[in-house]
Amino acid sequence: MRKIQTAALLFLTLLAGCSTVPPSVAPATCAPCPACAACPTPVPVAPTPAPTTPPVFTRSFHPAGWGDLPGWAADDVAAAWPAFLQSCRGVGSKPNGAGWKRVCDLARVADGKPGHDPRRFFEQHLKPYAVANGDGATSGMITGYYEPLLQGSRSRSKGYEQPVRGVPDDLLTIDLSAVFPELKDKRVRGRLEGNKVVPYWSRAEIAARGEKLPGKTLLYVDDAVELFFLQVQGSGRVRLADGSVVRLNYADQNGHPYQSIGKALVERGELKLEEASMQGIQAWARANPSRLDNLLNTNPSYVFFREVANSQDGPIGALGVPLTAERSIAIDPRSVPLGSPVFLATTRPNTAMPMNRLVMAQDTGGAIKGAVRADFFWGFGKEAGEQAGRMKQNGRLWVLLPVELAPK
Repeated sequence: MRKIQTAALLFLTLLAGCSTVPPSVAPATCAPCPACAACPTPVPVAPTPAPTTPPVFTRSFHPAGWGDLPGWAADDVAAAWPAFLQSCRGVGSKPNGAGWKRVCDLARVADGKPGHDPRRFFEQHLKPYAVANGDGATSGMITGYYEPLLQGSRSRSKGYEQPVRGVPDDLLTIDLSAVFPELKDKRVRGRLEGNKVVPYWSRAEIAARGEKLPGKTLLYVDDAVELFFLQVQGSGRVRLADGSVVRLNYADQNGHPYQSIGKALVERGELKLEEASMQGIQAWARANPSRLDNLLNTNPSYVFFREVANSQDGPIGALGVPLTAERSIAIDPRSVPLGSPVFLATTRPNTAMPMNRLVMAQDTGGAIKGAVRADFFWGFGKEAGEQAGRMKQNGRLWVLLPVELAPK
């Protein structure tokens, strides 16, 4: 994968339609002014500065008290402490890392000491802030994800024909902030066609190109819909015929926006809204194998993977540390700072039973967009998948921050 940051290539990219920078608008043409006998000397007018591109949404944090967090006193906060120490490992390299140094240093000193009380530690060193969307709404959607197990092979053979692809050699990642600082963290993907940068291949185009796609195929698995959900989850494990297990992690993406295939099935009248869970989609796929490719291609997004070392830890999230089952979440980092502790108030999948707990913002996801939005990590395996597949609840978020990072 190559990264290109030159202005010339970026200009080509913008011409190719890869950028979200709004085009300039030509001024309207006015009717000619009537002639005057003696026109006054024109007064120079300072040019109007070009408007900056507004953010996709506005982040809003509202100061709160610990008593505002439903179930804070009842949660087993100590269960989140190891995940918090993992966040301290990963946050140091992030833009807000300096703001966490004091608290993380104190946490390392306190860890394991007699009488150490994680709840008291958080209450003494952090302050809670209720998260709101730009429109003021404080409630949003909470979904779930997990680490699946697939069956696969190193080589393509009968029964193992679905490729798990590494990052293609011709995939370009272009950092727009190199030329437009206001587009911090905005990157586009593309490929060269002659001397022009064009969008990278969509899911359907990647499938059509098959082995012509430049780059390594890591594995072949036995089930197309399971491979699709592996891409949605962003990480997983593949068991080979000899019993060994290969671990996979997200490496990159083709730059196309994620589109929900569950929503597509509902719009087509194939599933009812309450049936559009992961389990419902899997059942539809089993009953309609000849129509599966068409359905999958309604989502043009495509995820590429890399192999990582096998261990007993959770998968590595966007923060660069292992995720902790039921104590890690994926968030939109443009809103909730990656690495921050977050108190989540929601309900268990398909129930009204409260699920209020301290979690850590340690991951991101292509479908996780907005301030009050989170994806709850359930862990590894079938049972975790059953919980994750059913989870689509309303919830609220409170981000916990040290005084060094208090909103201005």
